[in-house]
Amino acid sequence: MTTLIDNPLLDNLCAAAAASLRRRKNHNLHLSDDAPAHRLLNAVQPDSYIAPHRHLDPTKDETFVVLRGLMGLLIFDDAGQIVKQIKVSAGTQSAGAGDTVNGAENIILGVDIPAGTWHTSLALVPDTVILEAKAGPYHPLTEAERAPWAPAENTPEAAAYLANWHAAFEV
Repeated sequence: MTTLIDNPLLDNLCAAAAASLRRRKNHNLHLSDDAPAHRLLNAVQPDSYIAPHRHLDPTKDETFVVLRGLMGLLIFDDAGQIVKQIKVSAGTQSAGAGDTVNGAENIILGVDIPAGTWHTSLALVPDTVILEAKAGPYHPLTEAERAPWAPAENTPEAAAYLANWHAAFEV
């Protein structure tokens, strides 16, 4: 079946994310958790906390492309210190990266994260939608893949982390 990734699909997904307790919602494009390639849309609201994590399976590089809105990507070291922060834009908003290519602002549309890299992402504006791709099959994160220095979802500490991350992006 051919799936159109269009504005009505993104609008519906964003509405579902806004109504969700986790403030995000995914729409799988792959047919099962056992599929060898996972492709999904993920609509995320700015108050959604995604705990830092990594994928230890060497085949689990992760690719994000922003289709709508503005996403912040944070890369951490093993101690939980931010070593890189990247604004990723759908191209309709300046990511403010400050880089130029041939005299024009370099807008970052997507990013590929190598397996084993501690990372998280956050929506910097409402109704941010990303296209995510990584190898399947799906396996829940193991303890070794969850950041021991980061709080769990739905805790006061998680809300404080998220607020600090937003402040780091000055949005």
